[in-house]
Amino acid sequence: MTGESFRFLHASDFHLERPLGDLDELPSHLQEALAEAPWRAAESVFEAALLENVDFVVLAGDLLHPTLAGPRGIALLVEQFEKLDEQQIPVFWAAGEVDDPQKWPEAIALPENVTLFPRDRTEAVPVVRSGQTICTVVGRSSEGRSNIHVPSYRVDPSDEFTVAVAVGGAMPDALAEGRFDYWALGGRHQREELDQAAAVGAVYCGSPQGRSLREPGAHGYALVDVDSDGNGRVYHHDCDSFRYCNVKLDASELAGASDLRSVLSGRLARLQHEHGDRHLLIGWDLSLAGGEALQAVGDPAQLLKWLRQEHGHGKPAAWTVGLRVRPPAKYPTSWHEEDTILGDFLRVSDQHRKSDAAELNLKPMTEEHHQLTASMETLLAEPTAAARRELLDEAALLGVEMLRGGKVNLS
Repeated sequence: MTGESFRFLHASDFHLERPLGDLDELPSHLQEALAEAPWRAAESVFEAALLENVDFVVLAGDLLHPTLAGPRGIALLVEQFEKLDEQQIPVFWAAGEVDDPQKWPEAIALPENVTLFPRDRTEAVPVVRSGQTICTVVGRSSEGRSNIHVPSYRVDPSDEFTVAVAVGGAMPDALAEGRFDYWALGGRHQREELDQAAAVGAVYCGSPQGRSLREPGAHGYALVDVDSDGNGRVYHHDCDSFRYCNVKLDASELAGASDLRSVLSGRLARLQHEHGDRHLLIGWDLSLAGGEALQAVGDPAQLLKWLRQEHGHGKPAAWTVGLRVRPPAKYPTSWHEEDTILGDFLRVSDQHRKSDAAELNLKPMTEEHHQLTASMETLLAEPTAAARRELLDEAALLGVEMLRGGKVNLS
């Protein structure tokens, strides 16, 4: 394959209809920035397309739900498309379920540079520069399948570099059968590259802005450079203004600390250094040691309040969205050996822990609470092994606190 070198931008999953989540309390000093974060991230994508002088843009679905995002969301997209049109930069848009083409208002026409692929068929569109075809973009909007139907993307063989745009789940082996040079994929909010699925790459570029602790880490878009021989390189660029971080500290990390707050402050300083000038939204998961070296953290509510006051108001801010303190699996041996109800309780708890709590049956208890949702009833009646262990640890802590007449100095 010999042709022209070119560059294109790949982005997806703007979800302009969806705000940032996992915020039990909306910090007043960050309200405006939090509300604007998804919009600014989307604008950054289009700004990058202009600054990087790309030859075309591919958008792999779920940009916005037109009704939920409202006029502002539609106006943002159309305005950015028009800016690209002024620079003669084509846009190829394969819609997902959220931005189904049937949901787009008929009264609002897309600029001429935008190709919105249909749902019922695959289209192959040449990209022309200075009168010469430099690439072919093949795409179709989602039909609602959870996985991409690769056979429906088959087109006539071509000597040109070919980009396929699709939304949905995919396996590398299945994508490889399409024999495309690059798969521009959407539908997953985290970055991911599928090895050996295409000559240059099969890439989920992810959402430009994470929305929850389930979407931690960097978010942005992908730039793809292709040389005249058809060899390409994929570069990921960040454009998120808020970044979610999950931080786990186990008992060994906490054991040598004389001051828990200094440990947390140190970890926050490292995170801010690693993630630059963007705001951080942090979920903490602290696991405590048990046995004779029973660790104490004080009142988690007070610790959460301190984290927010001490570190949540900086520029940039490191705002704690959640703090979980996991109870220890073991309590002091002297408690186990007591000839008391507490001792009996802890010995029974240990027996259940050895069997991974497999014998615990919570279904009869759910029958006493008619207000439980079906999903919660199923979770309690048929918990996973991990859920059983977690429930057992929480129940043991509650029992110890009740039998000792107060809080165990750890939560």
